[in-house]
Amino acid sequence: MRVIGNIHELRKMLLERSMMNAKVLLILLALFLPVATTAQTPSQTSYLPSPATSGTFTHNGVRLYYEVYGAGEPLLLVHGNGGSIADFKAQITFFRARYKVIAMDSRDQGRSANSPGPINYEKMTSDLAALLDYLHTGPVNVLGWSDGAIEALELGMDHPEKVKKIAAMAANLDPDGAVPEIVAMVKQSIASAPTSVKESPEGKRELKVAQMLLDEPHISVASLEKITAPTLILASDHDLIRDEHTLTIYHHIPNGELVIFPNATHLVPYDDPATFNATVDRFFTTPFVKKDRIQDTMKSVQAMRSSQH
Repeated sequence: MRVIGNIHELRKMLLERSMMNAKVLLILLALFLPVATTAQTPSQTSYLPSPATSGTFTHNGVRLYYEVYGAGEPLLLVHGNGGSIADFKAQITFFRARYKVIAMDSRDQGRSANSPGPINYEKMTSDLAALLDYLHTGPVNVLGWSDGAIEALELGMDHPEKVKKIAAMAANLDPDGAVPEIVAMVKQSIASAPTSVKESPEGKRELKVAQMLLDEPHISVASLEKITAPTLILASDHDLIRDEHTLTIYHHIPNGELVIFPNATHLVPYDDPATFNATVDRFFTTPFVKKDRIQDTMKSVQAMRSSQH
């Protein structure tokens, strides 16, 4: 990808690329536009109106910003690469009416502070576990989107006592899980970023997060079998995660369910929040019953036949 000369040309290019997703959009905007992406002070207003609580805490020397909305059963939202709590506006608005919604800006992103050294999913998952301890939540439901879905799965693997149910939208186990077009776009975007951007504090912050897309994660399918919490694996039929990769994840989770949104993309939580939110809410509120492919099918066949007489 060549360096963009002006904001109008960049916007036109982004709109024309149907494969663009939120994480790449944010990366490109950060690389080519002089926006303020450095960690911000906690005195600023919250992302959405009227949070129950907002503030910061420190974990492993990194100051992390969080917000809490509503009351009820705790629900942790985990945003994607280069994003922030604001990406979940439609989900917070919906779920705050019946849940205690907890959301945090990941390290090196949003209003959270920068961290020393490379960033990875294990560190961010550890931050989430520390947040739950800090807020004394007890076990929570978890909804993760994109990179946040990876962290949601890792929370289930590494901190099973903290998780009730998991909904993971468009997770991948390794960089090859993404469609090759998007990987190539990220590589080109990083390589073609101007030196002035790469050497600026904002550019270094964004490049660090973007590079993680090419280097991480590295999760074995066997490790997925450690997840005991009921887990809903979600993706779209035009997602940026390969279809077969999503199925691999689903097939290795002992108590898994699968949803594929039709005629949708990686951005279905934003594009169609009504459908997305209702799907996730139904999973969280419905008691999990593990189905048997053959026996449960035959039970329903028998019930259907009986109802016809």
